[in-house]
Amino acid sequence: MRALRLSLTIGALCALSACAKPSIYYWGRYEDLIHEMYASPGKADPGTQVAKLTEDIDKAHAAGKPVPPGVHAHLAFVYSQQGNLGSARQEFETEKKLFPESAVFIDGILQRMNRR
Repeated sequence: MRALRLSLTIGALCALSACAKPSIYYWGRYEDLIHEMYASPGKADPGTQVAKLTEDIDKAHAAGKPVPPGVHAHLAFVYSQQGNLGSARQEFETEKKLFPESAVFIDGILQRMNRR
């Protein structure tokens, strides 16, 4: 009985330690901002989103961690909502450079932007 408890305790600790594994990315407030934008449309002010995302990107650089896929693309989207297409293009290009697997998607967005 004692051995069973000990093995269950060790198993639980191992499982919990696996959950506590740190992420390779610096997530910051990205997930919260995405949720706010899509769960409560109109509530997510583009200016606030830009400020928070750029602050998180700066914090990631300071911590020596990369931002997760989608951060620069989301920032580009918010810039485009503000009419700042130059910054939007730059952020889309950054997303594509950091995550080459997004190239087809990002190139399609950039093509549609160029047609406007």
